[in-house]
Amino acid sequence: MGALELRDSVLEYINTADERLLKVVKAVIESYKEEEIVAFSVEGKPITRGAYKAELANAKSEIQKGEFISQDDLEKESENW
Repeated sequence: MGALELRDSVLEYINTADERLLKVVKAVIESYKEEEIVAFSVEGKPITRGAYKAELANAKSEIQKGEFISQDDLEKESENW
């Protein structure tokens, strides 16, 4: 069964599904999306959507704590290398 036939079959189930089945389908889709590769690290390793969101949350937390370096300070620091 190809993708088109699968899509039609799944849509048929969804169009007649009860709330319980719809919740299960939604959970499966959300889980699938969290594991989707959305970026790559500088080393070329894949980063999933879930890991990307976690990194963003961590970065926001560090910024709120004042754990960052200004552009000027970074430029001064790089001159010493």
